[in-house]
Amino acid sequence: MTAIESSAPARGTARADRAASRAENARQRIPAVELRGARMALGERVLWDGLDLRVDPGEFVAVLGPNGSGKTTLLKVLLGQRALTSGTALVNGRRTDRSVRSAVGYIPQQQAMDAELPLRARDLVGLGLDGHRLGPRLPFGAVARRRRERVDAALAAVGATGYADAPVGRLSGGEQQRLRVAQALVGDPAVLLCDEPLLSLDLANQRVVSDLIDRRRVDAATAVLFVTHEINPVLPLVDRVLYLVNGRFRIGTPEQVMTSSVLSELYGTRVDVIKVRDRLVVVGADDSGTHCDHLHEAAS
Repeated sequence: MTAIESSAPARGTARADRAASRAENARQRIPAVELRGARMALGERVLWDGLDLRVDPGEFVAVLGPNGSGKTTLLKVLLGQRALTSGTALVNGRRTDRSVRSAVGYIPQQQAMDAELPLRARDLVGLGLDGHRLGPRLPFGAVARRRRERVDAALAAVGATGYADAPVGRLSGGEQQRLRVAQALVGDPAVLLCDEPLLSLDLANQRVVSDLIDRRRVDAATAVLFVTHEINPVLPLVDRVLYLVNGRFRIGTPEQVMTSSVLSELYGTRVDVIKVRDRLVVVGADDSGTHCDHLHEAAS
């Protein structure tokens, strides 16, 4: 047996070790994500200041607000790609830097891929395991078998086994987005960061992707931070909302935050929140941030 193959059993226990670590964190009440006095400024422009946020394992937090309010910047901080201006950001009790990437899964918004891209579906998912590493990735023996098993399990979890060997550029937008979910989950993350993952998807695929994310957080106690302009597709899943507007923010349950009085205060202008057929309609906010349904869309 080669030295590389001999490491396979240890790697095979990594998922169990991470699960045990999450269970221990839960017992010790260590949050999956914690921001303390977080401030982010771009020059003289302050995106947010004094932001305190604790996200527990298995909690689903929607991050809302107009364009430019700092939603994606927040995800970059938690991915270790950007430093806070001041304050502290922790993932699983550790300060955020590139070393926390193994604990974090990331789902970007749906984007079209070149139809001629020479990449199979399983190859895209496999990048979630080792795409961040430099140099060639040529696993063999037991290591290769273990890697394939993890990729196959992730594909099966999102219902993508049937097109595992298909070129990704030939798949539909909904199929591609399933693969991005699988790519984010293949590393067994403790935290799942979602950056507009439902954008450009039809209603049926929005439900599929939302349900896949929710199933993961329920089954594995994975914390979810879900950046979106539109809360309605995930409203039944959301535990709390972080709403960012022009340097101000509010945190609470959807019932506490998505009200006329709270949004009017955040936007500094009259905003009405109306419930139509179990959907929230926001009227009067800046339309440049398409975070809300227009009334005729919600009523249709």
